[in-house]
This record gives sequence, structure tokens and C-alpha cells, in this order.
Amino acid sequence: MRLAKPHAGTFFGSGKIAELGERFRENGVELVLVDGPISPVQQRNLEREWKVKLLDRTGLILEIFSDRAATREGVLQVEMAALSYQRTRLVRAWTHLERQRGGLGFVGGPGETQIEADRRAIDEQLTRLRRQLAGVVKTRELHRAARAKVPFPVVALVGYTNAGKSTLFNRATGAEVLVKDMLFATLDPTMRRVDLPNGLQVILSDTVGFISDLPTQLVAAFRATLEEVLAADLILHVRDITHAETEGQAEDVEAILKDLGVGADVPKLEVWNKIDRASGETAEALRVQAARRDEVLAVSALTGEGLDALYDAMARALEGEMRVEVLELGFGEGRRRAWLHEKGLVEREAETETGHRLTVRWSERHRSRYAQL
Repeated sequence: MRLAKPHAGTFFGSGKIAELGERFRENGVELVLVDGPISPVQQRNLEREWKVKLLDRTGLILEIFSDRAATREGVLQVEMAALSYQRTRLVRAWTHLERQRGGLGFVGGPGETQIEADRRAIDEQLTRLRRQLAGVVKTRELHRAARAKVPFPVVALVGYTNAGKSTLFNRATGAEVLVKDMLFATLDPTMRRVDLPNGLQVILSDTVGFISDLPTQLVAAFRATLEEVLAADLILHVRDITHAETEGQAEDVEAILKDLGVGADVPKLEVWNKIDRASGETAEALRVQAARRDEVLAVSALTGEGLDALYDAMARALEGEMRVEVLELGFGEGRRRAWLHEKGLVEREAETETGHRLTVRWSERHRSRYAQL
């Protein structure tokens, strides 16, 4: 349905509401999903008119998220996102006239105090959750620092939801991460070590799938999970190349990576997955197209086709990624020294007459960032 302009109180016009209401009654519909943002007032009015439960895009994504979250961090993040969402929708919780309107036609009234009390309760809960999540994030940072000391490059799998990241992850690592043909099967980052053909050991990280128009409170809630992408030495952008909207999905993923602050200096490989699903001619055309570009690989995580070429490309992208160098720093270069320690790049350190001699193991990317300090 195309709307020229959403109606302020009911989203749809009265004629369309009556027409849809009739169809819902005929078909025994109990749940209505609207692919877009519905205001709390619109939601309340439509539910009352149609006698159904109504969810907008954010509400549906939250329902799916709460069903999928498995780890402590995932559960906390979903709870935070849900509370932020509910806070804006308290108006619809009140069905008695007095509490909706504020009572006796005046602004305010007893209902206001109830809604304010609920808001305060939600704010307190959000503060408590943020504190708990901060502890989880701190633990993750410590794990990341520990990994940096064992200098395995991190390879992050990113992509639109249901692109096949977890299938690829399982195939590469021999793990048994949940794989299902459904949205957001993965909500919590999973990490495993992988040995590449050239002997290089890497840590492969599976992340939450992206989706277009992801509501802001969800992006904020899942930032901690997606921080694994920020720490990555190589990003594998996994695409379901057989999906009708694959180009649009790829643009959405790139836009979210940019919003997260993933620099253009992080090497990326584009993985055209599910090649086994394409018809003979289309599959061949995709293989030829991918072969023309060094950073694109056509694979099937399900059958294993093209994975050896992918591992070779990963090895090439990371080859010489970590190198050992000795740096001489003066006593006045404390900021640079602190940065090297913070990133976990220092292997040995000794004090000299003029400052510090540090043995560092780092990548070209770290080197260029260090030069800018």
C-alpha cells in the first residue's frame, strides 16, 4: 500500500481502515505487521479499531531479537532496546479515558503522574542494564586485549541477515553455531581459531546480521557486539548473491559499517555466497564476474565450492599483516607509548638513557595509525 501522507492519528485514512478491518475479520487475523514506523497513538487507535495486536517494523525486530538472544550480553542488549522502545509508547498502555486524556479535559491529571512514574521506572531499569552491559563490554575488551597479545589477526564476517555467515563460519571452523533459514539466527558474536593454508592462524568472528532501516535504538544496543568488526584486521562481507535485493542489501551493509566507524583502510573481501542456488547459466555468469575482481569470491558455504580460493585470498590479504619492529621512544612520547600498550602491540620493553626501546608486533594499519599520533 502506498500512502501519499500518513494520517496523524490513525496512519491510514478512514476508508482504508474500514476496508482492512473487514478483511481482517473475514480471515480471522489476530496480528498485523506494518513495515514502517507507527507512532504510539496510531498503534493504540488501530488496535482499538481492528481488535488485533499491531506491531511496526521496530516492534517486530525486537520480538525476533528477544526470541534469538542466547548469551547474557545478547539478553541485556535486547532488554535495553525493548525498554527504550517501550518508553516512547507508554501512552498506549492506558485504556481508561481518565489516564489517556489526563482527566476532566485539563492538561495533566492523575494519568500523567502514572505515566511519569512508569517512565521513571523504565529509566532506572535502563541505567541498571547499562551498568551491567558496561561490565560485559569491559570483559569483552579484556578478551580482546588478551587476543591482541597472542597476535592472531581477527577476521570478521559481516553481511545482511540470513546471508549465510554462520554456515560459512561453521564450514571454516568446524563449529556448530546455530544455522537456520531465518532472520537474526545469530545475535551474539562467536569466535573460533582457523588455520589458513599458508600456516597463518586467524580468529574468525561471526556477527549479528544487518538489516535496512535498522532502528536507532537497536543500532545503539548492538554496538558492543559490532565492536568486534571495529577491531578486525580483515572484513569478509558475505552476500546472498541469489537474493533479488542483493545490491540494495550490500549498500545497506556498507552504510552501517560506515556509521560504525569502520575505516576505509581495513581490507575487505566480498563473498558471493549461495552460488549453489543459482541456475546453471546465472551461476556461471556470477563465477566469471567474480573471477575478474581480486576482492570478490563466488562460494557456496553449503557445498564448500570456492572456499579454498577464499582461504587463499584471506591469507594474501593478511600476509605480512603482523610484523615485528623495534622502536626507540623518548621520555616525552608517553602518548605514543600508551597507545602501543593500549592496543596490546608491545612484546618487550626496556628503558634506555633517552627513553624506551619497545619491540612491537603490528600490522601495516597499526603502523600508519601510529605515524599519525
